[in-house]
Amino acid sequence: MECYSYIKLVNFIRSTNTSCDTIMSCDRPLWSDDKYMTPVNQEDPWLMFDFDDVEESSMLLDSGDPPRSGYHVNAEDGRVTLSEMHFAELQKTIKNLNSQIKEKDEVISQLVADMQRMKATLGEVMVGESNHNVVLNQNVGGIRLEDDEEYFNTYAHFGIHHEMLSDEVRTTSYQNALCLNSNTIGGSTVLDLGCGTGILSMFAARAGAAQVIGIDQSDIIYHAMDIIRENNLSDKITLVKGRLEDTELPVPQVDVIVSEWMGYFLLFEAMLDSVIYARDKHLRPGGLLLPNRCSLSLVGGCDQVLHTEMLGFWSDVYGFKMSSLRGDVVREPQTCVVSPDNVATTPAQLCMLDLMTVTTDCMEFEADFQIVATKSTLLTCLVGYFDVFFDLPNPVTFSTSPMCKPTHWKQTVFLIQNPISVKQGEVIRGKLTCRRNRKELRSLIVTIILGNAKQRYLLS
Repeated sequence: MECYSYIKLVNFIRSTNTSCDTIMSCDRPLWSDDKYMTPVNQEDPWLMFDFDDVEESSMLLDSGDPPRSGYHVNAEDGRVTLSEMHFAELQKTIKNLNSQIKEKDEVISQLVADMQRMKATLGEVMVGESNHNVVLNQNVGGIRLEDDEEYFNTYAHFGIHHEMLSDEVRTTSYQNALCLNSNTIGGSTVLDLGCGTGILSMFAARAGAAQVIGIDQSDIIYHAMDIIRENNLSDKITLVKGRLEDTELPVPQVDVIVSEWMGYFLLFEAMLDSVIYARDKHLRPGGLLLPNRCSLSLVGGCDQVLHTEMLGFWSDVYGFKMSSLRGDVVREPQTCVVSPDNVATTPAQLCMLDLMTVTTDCMEFEADFQIVATKSTLLTCLVGYFDVFFDLPNPVTFSTSPMCKPTHWKQTVFLIQNPISVKQGEVIRGKLTCRRNRKELRSLIVTIILGNAKQRYLLS
């Protein structure tokens, strides 16, 4: 019996409830009609068997003897007469098939259980908030390179580098950290992780580094190679194209690792994973990581204009209501510069990261916070920002706080769907939970509980 006949036979039996005696006594297949190719039960376990395997195995008896043929079968008056030897062989075949069926049933039961677990896990992944042990690859080094190319391609265009290099706070801070500490950097081997145009590599060379290795997977590195040659620094700076986790460096260990890895809300894009990997694999004992500390903070805001622009807008669009879109809008944090005039509370530090000791688990955290209203107003948002520290003989620090000079990171604004009226001096308590997005490890899911309200935000 070939595979299609087997499928038809199973569906014929399911649809007609034909007895075994009828099947065995028929002189021609009753199931030849193609309509029996359609399953009666979509999850029929008999249709899940590897029929070829069953057919092949059923031909081999427990004794290992080859199948026998040529038996005489007498059918008369509805009765079938077999020889003892033929009957014994059929009994062995039935026993063998029953054993196979039992094994297959066990396999199917296991597969069904596995499918249930997969469904449950997928549900958690789609929702985006589950036990973080569900993630198989818990950091970006586990992402297949071809799946990560979109991230690196965002840094291939000159536009983003123009924006970053034009950020005076950012670029000057790195320049000062390296060049004002030339006694520390001088003579060292430096790794510039995510080197981009090579600006930090050149600062390190200017500070007296003996050797600088810059690495970047983005195609911008080809421009960086031209820039290094243009500035006659090829004798000191070596550039490597590749993702650090997949690439062998010219030297196994370095004295200093410098990287501008911070994303919006500090942790977005999860480049910190690569910094930690570089620290653990390539930084010699006693070496320097620049920056070496970062803090993440939250402050209340009262930007009614932004709230109306982003959420109130949908209440009346040319005379039509589109309020169903408000939920999607509020879930997406805004990246914008918040005026100091729209800061309405004291700040609260959510976490302080010692980059010399943290693990990739630091990407996920929970923090209770308490902020105090500095004026009576309507609280329309919570504003996230971070501070960066270079703890060197000549220390350098900078902040992305709304109270400081704006940077290209701006601030991360979490809109409050229903603004809260607060009085000056009032204490507002809340809780913020940060998790990796299960569908995209470089993205974040932030959940904020403020009073009795709970809102979830997606940074992607």
